[in-house]
Amino acid sequence: MSNWINICLVKEIPRLGARRVARVHGAAVAVFRSADDKVFALLDRCPHKGGPLSQGIVFGDSVACPLHNWTIGLADGCARAPDAGCTPKFAVNLKGDMVQMDLDELRSTALDPHPSPLPEGEGAKPAVPLGEGAKPALQQAGGAGSLSPVLGGEGWGEGATQGIA
Repeated sequence: MSNWINICLVKEIPRLGARRVARVHGAAVAVFRSADDKVFALLDRCPHKGGPLSQGIVFGDSVACPLHNWTIGLADGCARAPDAGCTPKFAVNLKGDMVQMDLDELRSTALDPHPSPLPEGEGAKPAVPLGEGAKPALQQAGGAGSLSPVLGGEGWGEGATQGIA
Protein backbone atom coordinates (compact mmCIF):
# COMPACT_ATOMS: atom_id res chain seq x y z
CA MET A 1 0.00 0.00 0.00
CA SER A 2 1.30 3.46 -0.90
CA ASN A 3 1.90 6.14 1.70
CA TRP A 4 0.95 9.16 -0.46
CA ILE A 5 1.99 12.63 0.71
CA ASN A 6 1.05 15.97 -0.82
CA ILE A 7 3.88 17.62 -2.73
CA CYS A 8 2.32 20.60 -4.52
CA LEU A 9 -0.54 21.66 -6.78
CA VAL A 10 -0.13 20.84 -10.47
CA LYS A 11 -0.27 24.57 -11.27
CA GLU A 12 2.79 25.11 -9.04
CA ILE A 13 4.91 23.17 -11.54
CA PRO A 14 5.47 25.29 -14.66
CA ARG A 15 4.15 23.78 -17.90
CA LEU A 16 7.11 22.21 -19.70
CA GLY A 17 9.11 22.65 -16.51
CA ALA A 18 10.04 21.02 -13.22
CA ARG A 19 10.29 21.40 -9.46
CA ARG A 20 12.67 19.54 -7.14
CA VAL A 21 11.89 17.43 -4.09
CA ALA A 22 15.10 17.49 -2.03
CA ARG A 23 15.93 14.59 0.26
CA VAL A 24 18.38 14.45 3.17
CA HIS A 25 19.57 11.04 2.01
CA GLY A 26 20.00 10.82 -1.73
CA ALA A 27 19.79 13.11 -4.70
CA ALA A 28 16.75 15.31 -5.25
CA VAL A 29 13.75 14.09 -7.24
CA ALA A 30 12.60 16.20 -10.19
CA VAL A 31 8.82 16.50 -10.69
CA PHE A 32 7.96 17.45 -14.29
CA ARG A 33 4.81 18.80 -15.95
CA SER A 34 4.16 18.32 -19.65
CA ALA A 35 2.23 20.70 -21.93
CA ASP A 36 -0.90 18.57 -21.45
CA ASP A 37 -0.54 18.57 -17.63
CA LYS A 38 0.85 15.05 -17.24
CA VAL A 39 3.10 14.84 -14.17
CA PHE A 40 6.20 12.64 -13.90
CA ALA A 41 8.97 12.20 -11.33
CA LEU A 42 12.57 11.10 -11.90
CA LEU A 43 15.77 11.20 -9.90
CA ASP A 44 17.25 14.62 -10.72
CA ARG A 45 20.34 13.11 -12.35
CA CYS A 46 20.94 12.26 -15.98
CA PRO A 47 22.14 8.66 -16.41
CA HIS A 48 25.01 9.93 -18.60
CA LYS A 49 27.04 12.33 -16.42
CA GLY A 50 24.64 13.20 -13.60
CA GLY A 51 23.33 16.47 -15.03
CA PRO A 52 20.35 18.11 -13.24
CA LEU A 53 17.34 17.03 -15.30
CA SER A 54 15.14 19.59 -13.48
CA GLN A 55 17.08 22.28 -15.37
CA GLY A 56 16.54 20.60 -18.74
CA ILE A 57 14.06 21.46 -21.49
CA VAL A 58 10.80 19.49 -21.31
CA PHE A 59 9.24 18.59 -24.66
CA GLY A 60 6.42 16.11 -25.20
CA ASP A 61 6.96 13.35 -22.62
CA SER A 62 10.76 13.82 -22.54
CA VAL A 63 13.39 16.10 -21.04
CA ALA A 64 16.70 17.15 -22.61
CA CYS A 65 19.60 17.01 -20.16
CA PRO A 66 21.14 20.49 -19.86
CA LEU A 67 24.71 19.14 -19.94
CA HIS A 68 24.92 17.06 -23.12
CA ASN A 69 21.38 17.19 -24.54
CA TRP A 70 20.56 13.54 -23.93
CA THR A 71 16.82 12.89 -24.32
CA ILE A 72 15.35 11.15 -21.26
CA GLY A 73 11.82 9.69 -21.29
CA LEU A 74 9.75 11.08 -18.44
CA ALA A 75 7.58 7.95 -18.15
CA ASP A 76 10.45 5.47 -17.82
CA GLY A 77 13.59 7.52 -17.04
CA CYS A 78 15.46 5.92 -19.94
CA ALA A 79 17.67 7.65 -22.49
CA ARG A 80 16.48 7.54 -26.08
CA ALA A 81 18.61 5.90 -28.80
CA PRO A 82 21.36 6.14 -29.71
CA ASP A 83 22.11 6.89 -26.03
CA ALA A 84 21.59 4.23 -23.36
CA GLY A 85 20.99 4.22 -19.60
CA CYS A 86 18.18 5.00 -17.16
CA THR A 87 17.61 7.15 -14.12
CA PRO A 88 15.19 5.90 -11.43
CA LYS A 89 11.56 6.93 -11.78
CA PHE A 90 9.18 7.65 -8.89
CA ALA A 91 5.44 7.07 -8.58
CA VAL A 92 3.19 10.12 -8.83
CA ASN A 93 -0.49 10.26 -7.90
CA LEU A 94 -2.87 13.09 -8.78
CA LYS A 95 -5.64 13.68 -6.27
CA GLY A 96 -7.68 16.40 -7.92
CA ASP A 97 -5.11 19.14 -8.57
CA MET A 98 -2.75 17.90 -5.83
CA VAL A 99 0.47 16.10 -6.82
CA GLN A 100 1.30 13.29 -4.41
CA MET A 101 4.33 11.03 -4.08
CA ASP A 102 4.88 7.85 -2.08
CA LEU A 103 6.82 8.76 1.08
CA ASP A 104 8.13 5.21 1.50
CA GLU A 105 9.52 5.25 -2.05
CA LEU A 106 11.13 8.66 -1.47
CA ARG A 107 12.77 7.29 1.68
CA SER A 108 14.09 4.12 0.08
CA THR A 109 14.84 4.62 -3.63
CA ALA A 110 18.13 5.82 -5.10
CA LEU A 111 19.66 7.06 -1.86
CA ASP A 112 23.25 7.19 -3.13
CA PRO A 113 23.91 10.96 -3.43
CA HIS A 114 26.07 10.39 -6.52
CA PRO A 115 24.65 7.29 -8.24
CA SER A 116 26.47 5.81 -11.15
CA PRO A 117 24.48 5.57 -14.39
CA LEU A 118 22.08 2.61 -14.41
CA PRO A 119 21.96 0.24 -17.37
CA GLU A 120 18.60 0.21 -19.12
CA GLY A 121 16.02 -1.88 -17.26
CA GLU A 122 17.81 -1.90 -13.89
CA GLY A 123 16.19 -0.29 -10.85
CA ALA A 124 17.78 1.62 -8.02
CA LYS A 125 18.90 -0.25 -4.94
CA PRO A 126 17.03 0.60 -1.70
CA ALA A 127 18.96 1.83 1.34
CA VAL A 128 18.33 3.19 4.84
CA PRO A 129 14.94 4.98 5.08
CA LEU A 130 14.59 8.61 6.15
CA GLY A 131 13.34 9.52 9.62
CA GLU A 132 9.69 9.27 10.56
CA GLY A 133 7.28 12.18 10.19
CA ALA A 134 8.68 13.67 6.98
CA LYS A 135 6.37 16.28 5.46
CA PRO A 136 6.69 18.38 2.31
CA ALA A 137 8.21 21.86 2.50
CA LEU A 138 9.98 24.18 0.06
CA GLN A 139 13.51 24.49 -1.15
CA GLN A 140 14.86 27.11 -3.50
CA ALA A 141 15.54 25.32 -6.77
CA GLY A 142 17.37 26.31 -9.93
CA GLY A 143 16.01 29.43 -11.59
CA ALA A 144 14.83 32.73 -10.22
CA GLY A 145 11.94 32.38 -7.81
CA SER A 146 11.41 28.69 -8.44
CA LEU A 147 10.30 26.68 -5.44
CA SER A 148 10.24 22.99 -4.77
CA PRO A 149 8.99 20.78 -1.97
CA VAL A 150 11.48 19.32 0.47
CA LEU A 151 10.61 16.39 2.68
CA GLY A 152 10.98 17.12 6.35
CA GLY A 153 9.86 20.71 6.83
CA GLU A 154 6.50 22.40 7.19
CA GLY A 155 4.40 24.25 4.65
CA TRP A 156 4.89 26.18 1.43
CA GLY A 157 6.22 29.68 1.10
CA GLU A 158 8.26 31.92 -1.15
CA GLY A 159 11.98 31.54 -0.47
CA ALA A 160 11.73 28.82 2.20
CA THR A 161 14.72 26.50 2.51
CA GLN A 162 14.23 23.43 4.64
CA GLY A 163 15.69 19.95 4.57
CA ILE A 164 14.36 16.41 4.62
CA ALA A 165 14.40 14.63 7.94
